[in-house]
Amino acid sequence: MKIATWNVNSLRVRLPQVIDWLQQHDVDILCLQELKLPDDKFPLEALQEIGYQAAWAGQPTYNGVALVSKLPGTEVQRNLPDFEDPQQRLIAATYETEAGPLRVASAYCPNGEALDSDKFIYKMAWFEAFHSWLAKEQKKYPQLVVLGDYNIAPADIDVHDPKRWEGKVHTSPEEREHFQALLQMGFVDAFRAHHPDDPGFSWWDYRRRAFARDAGLRIDHALVSQALWPHCVDAWVDKDPRSNTQPSDHTPVVIQLSI
Repeated sequence: MKIATWNVNSLRVRLPQVIDWLQQHDVDILCLQELKLPDDKFPLEALQEIGYQAAWAGQPTYNGVALVSKLPGTEVQRNLPDFEDPQQRLIAATYETEAGPLRVASAYCPNGEALDSDKFIYKMAWFEAFHSWLAKEQKKYPQLVVLGDYNIAPADIDVHDPKRWEGKVHTSPEEREHFQALLQMGFVDAFRAHHPDDPGFSWWDYRRRAFARDAGLRIDHALVSQALWPHCVDAWVDKDPRSNTQPSDHTPVVIQLSI
């Protein structure tokens, strides 16, 4: 089973790329972020034409998340239940597999903008609620994977120029502490565990030829629960879509499970 995450930075713009990528890579579940369209504009029919179903939480102009899957999803959860928030940032569903129920979440964690901004305060509060929700999910669904744009580069290896990014959003000690707290809960950072020495950048700024220079950050992650980790046989970043015409600034991250 292949599960992937991709911040598409507007599904309206990137839909042909998403359809093409799904047809090329035979992914079972694709977690999308930054749909940037309302619920009634979600392109369900186009995805059904290539054999996929979907659950989504849309929002005009900003945010929005989805789960695009070959399998039907049940027990769909939209947004954090104990965190009042008009922004659509999380969706989770359960999928039946031969190894038992698999819980998958697609998360678009807040950017934070700047360390001295209200948006950073919101980011910290959101992560606190995220931790609390995941603690409950772990107990209910031992086989749990949480993919998405975390907007955190966990360590210096995940940053093209650590000195340049020091003291900035995505790399601050506070943000990295939140990411480490998730690992301490028992989650495994799938890409880093499989590739300890590969930077694995998944995002490159549109400006200053960042992609051509490989001046990126690894901020898109797949966190796998301890019960599911023995089944995680590989993880990789697919850089090819970042070379598309009108690409997203993010590229897909994929994990493969032996279930």
